[in-house]
Amino acid sequence: MYVILVYDIGEKRVTKMLKLCRAYLNWIQNSVFEGEITEVKLKELKSRAKEIMKKEEDSLIIFKSRQEKWLNKEVVGKEKNTLNQFL
Repeated sequence: MYVILVYDIGEKRVTKMLKLCRAYLNWIQNSVFEGEITEVKLKELKSRAKEIMKKEEDSLIIFKSRQEKWLNKEVVGKEKNTLNQFL
């Protein structure tokens, strides 16, 4: 499945959440990630994120799509991180 994940995390926890999300998805903008992920990996990501989050203060929002082709993405202005980087 293809997901877009956004989070709003307290300043003291934001670095941990950034590292966690980068391990599973592609960083595209501050607190925004996207990419293909299996249901099992997404469940794992959510479980690990809950360990970092404070339920009363933080939020994590995940938008799901069957595939990237079903999503029309438009960037207005400078794109923070292109996904065509080679590792």
